[in-house]
Amino acid sequence: MSTLPLGMIIESLVAVLLLVTIGYCWILNRRLQRLRADEETLRATISELITATEIAERAILGLKATATDVDKTLGGRLSEAEAMSRLLAEQLGQGEQVLARISQIAEAARSAQAAEAAARHVEPALRHAEVRASQAPVAEPQRQAAVAAPVTARDIRAAAAEATARLERFRKRAGEAAA
Repeated sequence: MSTLPLGMIIESLVAVLLLVTIGYCWILNRRLQRLRADEETLRATISELITATEIAERAILGLKATATDVDKTLGGRLSEAEAMSRLLAEQLGQGEQVLARISQIAEAARSAQAAEAAARHVEPALRHAEVRASQAPVAEPQRQAAVAAPVTARDIRAAAAEATARLERFRKRAGEAAA
């Protein structure tokens, strides 16, 4: 009798262990099914990731090509800008020279006007001197100097007009070059 209950106990214990094993296998099977379902999702995610990576690689190549084009265009425009800057610097230098000449001419014109004004005040005295010059040969060089002063003022006015015309031409060229 004692062997029978011991056999029964062992059989019961094996049955309980079998039930636990069946339960564990059932839980493991459900987990494996979820893992397989997740595997399909993971494969789809990996496929999308590969597609996105290929698109990004193409976009990077496009960006590199665009950057190269922009670099070439920018380099060309920078060269043009440097050339224009040099041209403008040269034209500014020429303009400053013309302005210096004009200021010299204007200063000479002012002195000529002052001399002309003085000559107007001195003119009656010159007439008197001309009368004397016709009588005396020594006064001839003085009369010629007095007569030459208005001619010099006309020359200065003509030079000022010419310089003004040159300045206007320079401004037009500078405006056209800037445009």
